[in-house]
Amino acid sequence: MNLEPASKVYDAIIVGSGAGGAAAAYGLASRGLNVLLIEKGGELPRDGSTLDIRAVVHEGRFKSREPWRDARGMTLHPEEYFNVGGKTRWYGAALLRYDASEFEADEAHQCSAWPVRYEDLRPWYDVAERMLGVRTIDCEPGLARIIAKLARGASPWRSAPLPMGLDAAIGDDLLEARHFDGFASVASLKSDACTAFLARVRYRPNFAIITGAPVVGLVNSSEDQTRIAGVRLEDGRVFRARAVLLAAGALHTPRLVQRFFERADLAQPLPAAGHVGRNLKLHLLTAVVALSPVRQMDLIRKTTLLLSDALPHSSVQPLGFDGELISTLIPGFTPRAVARQMGERAYGFFLQTEDGSHPDNRVCDRGENTPPLIDYDARRVPTALAEHKRLVAHLRGSLGRAGLIAFSKRVGVEGTAHACGTMRAGDDPATSAVDGNGRVHGLEGLYVVDGSVLPRSSRVNPSLTIYAWSLRVADRLAGTLTSCKETAMTRPAAELPA
Repeated sequence: MNLEPASKVYDAIIVGSGAGGAAAAYGLASRGLNVLLIEKGGELPRDGSTLDIRAVVHEGRFKSREPWRDARGMTLHPEEYFNVGGKTRWYGAALLRYDASEFEADEAHQCSAWPVRYEDLRPWYDVAERMLGVRTIDCEPGLARIIAKLARGASPWRSAPLPMGLDAAIGDDLLEARHFDGFASVASLKSDACTAFLARVRYRPNFAIITGAPVVGLVNSSEDQTRIAGVRLEDGRVFRARAVLLAAGALHTPRLVQRFFERADLAQPLPAAGHVGRNLKLHLLTAVVALSPVRQMDLIRKTTLLLSDALPHSSVQPLGFDGELISTLIPGFTPRAVARQMGERAYGFFLQTEDGSHPDNRVCDRGENTPPLIDYDARRVPTALAEHKRLVAHLRGSLGRAGLIAFSKRVGVEGTAHACGTMRAGDDPATSAVDGNGRVHGLEGLYVVDGSVLPRSSRVNPSLTIYAWSLRVADRLAGTLTSCKETAMTRPAAELPA
């Protein structure tokens, strides 16, 4: 599958195989277009190591080791994964829609509006949910008791079922059930980009995938420097296409575009160039561990969403962690034997608050021999930071009144699981990087289908919205490419959709 001829001209090349890349690959290849998907990483092993706590958590065997620098010049390693399926192989399978209001501007919270409405994405949310098999899971007894205690008195919390991408049979496989949140399924019991999208087109004759091949540059047309005509790989190979779709993620997609603008000397002529890499959003994230007097026996755990009207930009969801995993969140000075005992009596919660946009929160490519920059400071979005502090305090207080001892651990800049915004979508090239159809302002043939386009991070996980955005972009692009192709030539019968 890695021997694709470099001389072939594809209808579309997709860079990256996570949520956006896989959905776009499905959307284009299922319409009969010739698609090449290029993934920097390789296939994950199926030997069980992706479910092993030592390999995944303690050794960090599957995480990217790419070094970055922060604003102080210190080295850090963002929570990135280079493998087929991208981060979706490791995510916690929570698949929630954005609320309609989260497509509108909220100036007080430093949130810009989308160039599309919720109604524009609604049909694609529907498609994504069907393909991912999204469902809710009954709240288990341990969590139900905690929620009942939280609801007593003047509690601000209300609960709702948490939409999940988990196979109904996962409860029959204890190892998979205990290790889906932050682990890659071996038995395909979690709906990720591979199982839900790539598997449907992977063996079509009009689809090809190259793995273990970093894309290092964009190639423009010889006739027009603003028309993207292909990509260049690290090994020197060049692949050409009528359209290139970037799905490398919010940390990596803007770096490819930055390199192109610099090489082509287009940063000054194109206003959108000044927004590439800026407005990075990560969510303000905190893990809370709540200790109870009794052992917690729930299996899935991640079944219910907690919301508060007093905290409109925030949400709380349980971590899908068993006692052994929760023990890794307990402070390191605690003896491990004690930490494991505490973990057996604990429930974990994941708290997130939507962060606003600030142009100085950014990623920046600094050349081949210099680590890239990630400059993010939550103090630049003070309203969001204040709400997140209230969120943590409210939940810890509520858990305390419910008889549980709670402590929290803030997720730092390395926690890039929900990174977005660095190729912000908008109608105006003077304030955004891509338009409402995913095309980079000022460039022809270049589209973005990953989380970097999201103008808002919302209060919930971004995965389902990335899938929906990508499906919409692919559908519109497929119509254009098919129309132009049929005008120019007759498609061979063997390439017609089944």
